[in-house]
Amino acid sequence: MSTKAMTTGRSLSPRWMQSLRAREAIAGYLFLLPWLLGLALFIAGPMLTSGYLSFTRYDIVNAPKFVGLKNFIEIFTKDRLFWPSLLLTFRYALIVVPLSLVGALAAAVLLNQALRGTTWFRTFFFLPHLTPIVAAAVLWGWIFNPEVGPINHWIRTITGSDDAPGWFRDPAWAMTGLIIMAMWGAIGGNTMLIFLAGLQGVPQELYDAAVVDGAGLWAKFRNVTIPMLTPTIFFNMVLGIIGALKVFAAAFIATAGGPAYATWFYALHIYTRAFEYFEMGYASALAWIFFFVLFVFTYVQFRQSRRWVYYAGEVD
Repeated sequence: MSTKAMTTGRSLSPRWMQSLRAREAIAGYLFLLPWLLGLALFIAGPMLTSGYLSFTRYDIVNAPKFVGLKNFIEIFTKDRLFWPSLLLTFRYALIVVPLSLVGALAAAVLLNQALRGTTWFRTFFFLPHLTPIVAAAVLWGWIFNPEVGPINHWIRTITGSDDAPGWFRDPAWAMTGLIIMAMWGAIGGNTMLIFLAGLQGVPQELYDAAVVDGAGLWAKFRNVTIPMLTPTIFFNMVLGIIGALKVFAAAFIATAGGPAYATWFYALHIYTRAFEYFEMGYASALAWIFFFVLFVFTYVQFRQSRRWVYYAGEVD
């Protein structure tokens, strides 16, 4: 009931209430309008356009020419980099995601302790995540420099040998270098902060009850912390897999997909066909294939999560 109705002691008429609801609905849509325009202009519109272009030959200069499923057939049958880039991307994600989840959780557990100077340590851990990817790639390019980089200098000093990895210049070590660079930015980033928030949301009463039952540190972590964190673990895992499968900037700047296609990820393959060969229709088809792969993968994750994710207060 509005202020006017309460002061006069009279209830509002149905017609007045309808008018009030209409004005509130209009105000709500007006506040929502900027987001709707952004969704239509920058997300839905480009997606629909790329969906159409995936069935065409389009090089920006000439008008799109409809070719049906020819782009998709060529991708699966003639593109020699399609399957290797896709498998390489999944291999990268398979290594980076578990390591980053374990590392971020370990960092969050350490930073969740009520120790002196914890705030400074949290800031220190988060700083790598704030570093722009270009600056990070340049920095790690110097760190992994085979001749003058500090990593190889320490390796030579410790081993007493002149042999050291070539890192970004060696096909056998380029992927390892990118994984290390990704871990440097991931362990102390948003994943760690989300884990930290999840840890602070675990009820202290559960730990107290575990102590009464004689549980030690590991037993409390395994039987209390992990089950209560399963929604947070699942959330970070989904975002981590999507982010890892979309890896592009690090490989583009640090290795340009090389050497010998050792870091030729799928997103880099899409970029090359679109902005170096100007095959926009072909690149759109590659992007839509990747979209469906991510969609199916995420759907399977959500289906499987019902078996191990525990939500407090959920009734079976």
